[in-house]
Amino acid sequence: MGDTSEFSLAIRLFLRAYPWRRIDPVPWAPLKKPLSQSRLALVSTAGMVLPGQPRFDETIKGGDCSFREIPAATVPGQLVDTHRSESFDHRGVQSDPNLAFPLERVLELAARGRIGSVNDRHLSFMGSITAPGRLTRDSAPAAAALLVADEVDVALLVPV
Repeated sequence: MGDTSEFSLAIRLFLRAYPWRRIDPVPWAPLKKPLSQSRLALVSTAGMVLPGQPRFDETIKGGDCSFREIPAATVPGQLVDTHRSESFDHRGVQSDPNLAFPLERVLELAARGRIGSVNDRHLSFMGSITAPGRLTRDSAPAAAALLVADEVDVALLVPV
C-alpha cells in the first residue's frame, strides 16, 4: 500500500489542507433480496467515457459533477480515461479499464449466477470533486432516478 510520500509536494499539501467531509450516519439501504436474484449496475468515479461522448470538463471549478451513461454492451477497452486527478498513476486503468469500471467481471458474476442480472446501463462520474454541492443536489438524485427506473437492486460503487 502506498502513502502520501509518493505524491508531489503540491498534491501532499492539497490533501493535507482539504476539508474532508464526514457523513454520519452513513447512508445505507439493506439488500431486499439475495444477490443471486438482484439486478446490478456499476457506478464508477473513474471519469471513463466512450468515444463520441463529451469528456468531463476540467475547467469547472470544484469539478464536473455530470455523469455519462455506459451501455452494458460496451467493450471496456473502448472506454477512455478522462480522470483529471494527478494523485494516481493512470497507466493501470488505461491498460485495463476493468480496474476502474469492472464491467467484464460483473458480467462473469452474472454468468456464474452470483448476481441475478446486469443492468443495461451503468454510470460514470468524474472523481476528484472538491465542491460536491451540485453533485449531491443535482447529479446524484438524477442518477439515482435512472437506476430506480431501471429497477436496479444493487449499485456497485467503484471509487477512483
